[in-house]
Amino acid sequence: MKARTGVVLLQVGERFLDHELAVHKVLGEKIAGMLGCAFLGRFDPARHEAEHCYFLPDETLIGNANGLGIRGPEDFFGGLVPQPFMATKAITHPLFKRPSRVPPGWSERFAEQAGKAVLHGYTVFDLGDAQRAGEALLQRGPARLKPVRGKAGRGQLVIWNLRELADALAQQDAEEIGTWGLVLEEDLEQPDTYSVGQVQVAGITASYYGTQCLTRDNNGSPVYGGSDLVLVCGDYDALMRLDMPRPVRLAVEQAQLYEQAAFAAYPGFFASRRNYDVARGLDAQGRQRSGVLEQSWRIGGASAAEVFALEAFAADPALQRIRASTCEIYGDAPAPAHSTRLYRGDEPELGLLSKYVKVEPYDSA
Repeated sequence: MKARTGVVLLQVGERFLDHELAVHKVLGEKIAGMLGCAFLGRFDPARHEAEHCYFLPDETLIGNANGLGIRGPEDFFGGLVPQPFMATKAITHPLFKRPSRVPPGWSERFAEQAGKAVLHGYTVFDLGDAQRAGEALLQRGPARLKPVRGKAGRGQLVIWNLRELADALAQQDAEEIGTWGLVLEEDLEQPDTYSVGQVQVAGITASYYGTQCLTRDNNGSPVYGGSDLVLVCGDYDALMRLDMPRPVRLAVEQAQLYEQAAFAAYPGFFASRRNYDVARGLDAQGRQRSGVLEQSWRIGGASAAEVFALEAFAADPALQRIRASTCEIYGDAPAPAHSTRLYRGDEPELGLLSKYVKVEPYDSA
């Protein structure tokens, strides 16, 4: 393993929000402890020698990161992809027939291999294609329009008819869609959302399944509220040996199929943090459906649970299973019992927000 002088935060996005920066600092300190080096704060090329740093980027890396010394998953927490659309949920669905625009690097092979693991939907890179794809989906039932760079479910719309489709597309940025894409997907009723993933740090691999919950933000809108995970020390085979409900087992199988398709279809992709949201609910005909909604190859909402669990595995080589959870609370509400606070503050765009993490024995439930 490469010797590290320190762990650094790498700002890729437009800016760090206070709550993200606070959590990333805590996780950077934890990872530094596992690597046996110092946490150095934000990356500064004038002070830090990139070749000897371990990076925590705030977004999926795009293109070539050799200049930072990132050549494999052991060099950073997150993922690297060759093209922008690969960093988002845009890769999940096939293009609509006879597309007006196909981005560089697009792979039809991925859609073919991952088809059984996803819901019915399309990705488009042109507003005209979005109109045609939306019309086709509406023949089956309501459609969900998903800006591909949205986080925590923000910006998504459920569309019921052609007028709503036209109104929604009129609000989209054609240049944004041309670069990053736009997803239109069948909408599910009464969905449950599972989290499946794998993380690797300091030679330790943890794989997990769990559930997500929604909460209300300070404007009353439903947003991501946290994740409750069961983690094993090991790969997906170790995870599949656990006793789990059939819908959860299907979600883990679908996440693996999706991930295998991504590695096969997109050479140059690698990641030390891989997370998949899998939804299970009823379609417009009342049939039970399950499929991967999107991937996250970057530090995310569940990463505090992931890293705290990795730290526990590193501290006790005999430990094989553990539970860990995150919780996000808007407004003034009490903390979850026996949890560690990661952040509490008043964000200009979000209002009062608190974030917590909790680690428990596997048999605590």
